[in-house]
Amino acid sequence: MDFSLPESAQAVREGIAGICSRYDMAYWERCETEKRWPEEVWAELAAGGWLGLAVPEEYGGAGQGLLELAVATETLAASGAAGGSAFVYVLTPGFGALTLARHGSDEQRAELLPKLATGEAETCFALTEPDAGSNSLAVSTFARRDGSDFLINGRKIWITGVQRATWMLLVTRTVPAAEARPRTHGMTVFLVNVPEAVASGRLDYRPIPKMGANTTPSNMVFVDDLRVPESSVVGELHGGAAVLWDVLNPERILLGASSLGVAEVALRVGVGYAKERSVFGRPIGANQAIAFPLAQVKAKIELARLMLHKAAWSFDRRLPCGTDANIAKLTASQAAWEAADAAFQTHGGMAYSLEYPVARLLADARIGRIAPVTEELLLNYLATQVLGLPRSF
Repeated sequence: MDFSLPESAQAVREGIAGICSRYDMAYWERCETEKRWPEEVWAELAAGGWLGLAVPEEYGGAGQGLLELAVATETLAASGAAGGSAFVYVLTPGFGALTLARHGSDEQRAELLPKLATGEAETCFALTEPDAGSNSLAVSTFARRDGSDFLINGRKIWITGVQRATWMLLVTRTVPAAEARPRTHGMTVFLVNVPEAVASGRLDYRPIPKMGANTTPSNMVFVDDLRVPESSVVGELHGGAAVLWDVLNPERILLGASSLGVAEVALRVGVGYAKERSVFGRPIGANQAIAFPLAQVKAKIELARLMLHKAAWSFDRRLPCGTDANIAKLTASQAAWEAADAAFQTHGGMAYSLEYPVARLLADARIGRIAPVTEELLLNYLATQVLGLPRSF
């Protein structure tokens, strides 16, 4: 057993931290308030090759794995970006590059991966639907064969980053759920050119007003008779569940890494205030009622990080990682929430003041307990798949 990060991951941490050191908390606060993409940070990530971490070397990338992506995501979030802004890093390197590198055709990889590595192209991932929610197998967006093409119709919700995306990984049904045997059969993932689909009037989107994470809009997406060629299938026709499961574990791990970064920055903010704020002639951090919750958070952050690194390490070696990914996501998101809550309580009444970043951190920390999968479904997986308890549905 070796608990030290490999040199590649350490280099990623140092490189991302070096970029982020030039952007303080006030910068991220402005991005959130103005609801604007962190263009400056994104440009530096692209120029430094950090968007190509998961792109194989033959396509111009660094050829690194999910562990390096997780470290990069956590470092970005912990710099002050927190959950909402750090998620921008998950979209293209995580969902796009990693998925296409493992499941894309030779043509798809050759065309897209070099562009993803440089930031010339970006991706988004479209799975969730208004009526299906967390039941991924119940998606109703349907792709009907029409000659050598497919016509796609349906709706998606909470699709982040459509505005900037060049390509969308669109999850559909090609066999109706009621006819699928087994239930996972008949799902297909398509690669959709977003600007072309929007220009044709066959794809539209509407931003959803949100309480936080406003640097990256999330959208309702409408697909109306969108024609795509069979060559746009990612993976196997009707076999998209294999792609989906391979996407969902990294999704949990990377969003767990984002939550871990939120926990780190919230703890840093809370500890800083506990040291500098004096009441009754001494810093409030000298009081155990303040110090102990912050110490508990520190312990939970370290525990969550161990499981997160284990899950990413297993994924990179194509070992079973579903249980580890779910535990990592669960514990990291809980640590983030407890860290933000402790920071809020430490600030007392000043936590309500927008002069401090606590409100933003509280909103970002809450995301992790409901997205991209709810805490209850993670617990359900552990209860039924790991403990062998009876299914509830």
